[in-house]
Amino acid sequence: MQTLSAYMAAAGSRPLPDEVAEHAKHHLLDTLASMVSGSDLLPGQAAQRYIRAHGGKGAATIAGTMLTAAPSDAALANGVMAHADETDDSHNASRSHPGCAIVPAALAVAEELGIDGARFLRAVTLGYDIGTRVVLALGGAEFSYDSSLATHSIAGTFGAAAAAACAAGLDARQMRWALDYTAQQSSGIVAWRRDTDHIEKAFVFGGMTARNGVTAALLVRSGWNGVEDIFSGDDNFFKAYAPKAQPERLVEKLGERYEVVQTDIKKWTVGSPIQGPLDAIEAIRGKRAFESDQVQHVTVRLAPSVAAVVDNRDIPDICLQHMVAVMLVDKTVSFHAAHDKPRMQDAAILRERAKVSLVRDGELSQFLPIRVAAVEIEFADGTRLSERISAVRGTPRNPMSRTEVMEKARDLTAPILGRDKSKGLLDAVYAIETVTDIRNLRAFLQPT
Repeated sequence: MQTLSAYMAAAGSRPLPDEVAEHAKHHLLDTLASMVSGSDLLPGQAAQRYIRAHGGKGAATIAGTMLTAAPSDAALANGVMAHADETDDSHNASRSHPGCAIVPAALAVAEELGIDGARFLRAVTLGYDIGTRVVLALGGAEFSYDSSLATHSIAGTFGAAAAAACAAGLDARQMRWALDYTAQQSSGIVAWRRDTDHIEKAFVFGGMTARNGVTAALLVRSGWNGVEDIFSGDDNFFKAYAPKAQPERLVEKLGERYEVVQTDIKKWTVGSPIQGPLDAIEAIRGKRAFESDQVQHVTVRLAPSVAAVVDNRDIPDICLQHMVAVMLVDKTVSFHAAHDKPRMQDAAILRERAKVSLVRDGELSQFLPIRVAAVEIEFADGTRLSERISAVRGTPRNPMSRTEVMEKARDLTAPILGRDKSKGLLDAVYAIETVTDIRNLRAFLQPT
């Protein structure tokens, strides 16, 4: 605990390695863009209704809108908008979506206190390191498969709290107290899988976690104290959640392995398990150009636990069969297409969807947490082409370039912010060290 809290307290003034800073900027931009695009989706609209009806007074920005709120309310709304769909980033080993919790929490506290861009970027980076490590200490992917507790909310809450506490400039002892209040708020169960409108899911992954993280940091900053070591002793966090946990993983390679570098950015604005199959179809199309009416059958193979997340879901962007059908017809998957729920009843799409078989392949489980995907397309002429994806585009083993990240962000933000503000946001993020007050970002996060 001494090592962890000392590292957290020093993070705000510790320079990041150049490669880590570049990755952190990618994830910062990707999450801010997800917040903006999410403001126009159903969960984002729900968040805005809450702010208008019940949001406390305050000057923290609600992205994609002209609304402002108190830090905890702004974090909640921005967190919901960041995970209003499946656009935001994901950390495979911890089974979490870090950015949608961490960036809104860091932004809310950074605006409240007027910190500079360099400290803000370091706070965001720290959030990725702490939130994911808590879940890794619990058991990582194996813990997520064996428990009804939501790793997405656990990692998100701890990540948000670490980022907010760093932005608030807490010292080492205060960091320990902040972790205590974070543990008391760590919650969430996987009942979110039954959510059909993505609103509860957005709350569990992003809104609740960002709000709770901000609350933990600001409580301590206001003078609250608490338990010094929530990770050991009687009735500690690990004893309550996972008695076989490995707490030493909390500090494993801190300052050497930065988890933001280990976090995926999605090329396609769909659920993580669908990324590989879409990459595979794109690769097959690169071998042979084809129209959808030339396809006889499509077989997609995923590990059983992975397939269960996306098998015939009611939400378009997390329904594998539907997104494969869209890919066959459109030859790509746009942000609009991934969120066009009425199209799930379109006759042309349903015709293609009937060709898609999802096979729960137990042999692919051996590669988890890497989600290996295999796709075979059988054509009407009897030809069969297949592709196996072991490194999805946007994952650490096949990362997206700065240009690709910027292109995605531009597509997400320009329709809402306008071209000029979209460009300004991109430029500001990649020059974040020159921003003297993070409040200056507001000009690029609100519509014209």
